[in-house]
Amino acid sequence: MTPHETLEQIAEDAMAWRRQIHEHPELLFDLPKTSALVAEKLRQFECDEVVTRIAQSGVVGVIRGRLGSGRTIALRADMDALPMSEQTNLPYASKVPNMMHACGHDGHTAMLLAAARHLAAHRDFAGTVVLVFQPAEEGGAGGRKMIEEGLLERFGIDEVFGMHNEPGLPVGSFATRPGAILAAGDRFMVALSGRGGHAAEPHRTPDPVLASAHLVTALQSIASRYTDPFDPVVVSVTYMECGSRTALNVIPASINIGGTIRTVDPQTRKSVEARFREIVSMTGKLFGLEAEIDWRPGYPVTVNDPEMTAAAIAAASSVAGAERVDGNCPRTMGSEDFSYMLEKRPGAFIWIGNGDSAGLHHPAYDFNDDAIIHGLRYWVSLVDQRLK
Repeated sequence: MTPHETLEQIAEDAMAWRRQIHEHPELLFDLPKTSALVAEKLRQFECDEVVTRIAQSGVVGVIRGRLGSGRTIALRADMDALPMSEQTNLPYASKVPNMMHACGHDGHTAMLLAAARHLAAHRDFAGTVVLVFQPAEEGGAGGRKMIEEGLLERFGIDEVFGMHNEPGLPVGSFATRPGAILAAGDRFMVALSGRGGHAAEPHRTPDPVLASAHLVTALQSIASRYTDPFDPVVVSVTYMECGSRTALNVIPASINIGGTIRTVDPQTRKSVEARFREIVSMTGKLFGLEAEIDWRPGYPVTVNDPEMTAAAIAAASSVAGAERVDGNCPRTMGSEDFSYMLEKRPGAFIWIGNGDSAGLHHPAYDFNDDAIIHGLRYWVSLVDQRLK
């Protein structure tokens, strides 16, 4: 680490870190190799503090500016992978069966490490930068767990910023928007239960399969007939299980149905859940079945603070040019647990271009290393702007 090295040199090293992480993916809170690498690098960079084991495997680095006191801003990257088999045939492809970095968290981690190296070497700011390396974004709510363990209070965090790659957005481009940028994502499981019986005598037993067909159709009325068409709602049934391929003449006793519901407005989220429960309950009664609901609340809506979004746009524009920054991008119905941090502190979430790549959570996806230098420049510019 030297004050004379260029951002390009740091980005080149960060590519190697990224590929090392990519080869050894880990899931949820169980990130011993990834966390150890992150902590080792932060110590090498001579951060003022390096704290490990927050939310089991989270790592936090603290860098204090040399220009005096000021606000404290947090920059966050997620570290965990997905339980998927990689299909890229890359030389640095995952070496762990049924695990891969299919969402680019390896790149997010590498970009934030690169920023840590530069900021620790220069410290040309007034205030403090807190580098948050978070576990379990992929369904484990690691961000909420870090907050519950005192992340924000312990490090005196005033503002929070997050960044995520976006396939299809050109490399070197950025996109964000004030207000809601990602949806809330809830999940559900429904069990419709009867007695079962002979398929030749359907009049003698309630049929959960027929009921499920009506239920799936009825659930689509939530988005098409129950909510404002200008208020985005997605209802997707993605799982059904019942019966046996070896007993096609048997009406099964029960069927299990699962899926996800995405909403953007918090009040709509509550009303959609209520309507969902009504439809499931009444469908069960209509067909003489017991209906059991397992509602699984997911991440809340990710809401960008307007002032912090303006700061993010300014930082991105300073490194990419205003013409390559979309400050009013469309919302996405995906969800993010950075939302928990934005509920507690003002901040902003921004997309960084990953170019023409496979989509997120696809077995052929790979983070684009050409994006690293742009992410590094964004973090450095943001710190310079917020901690002048």
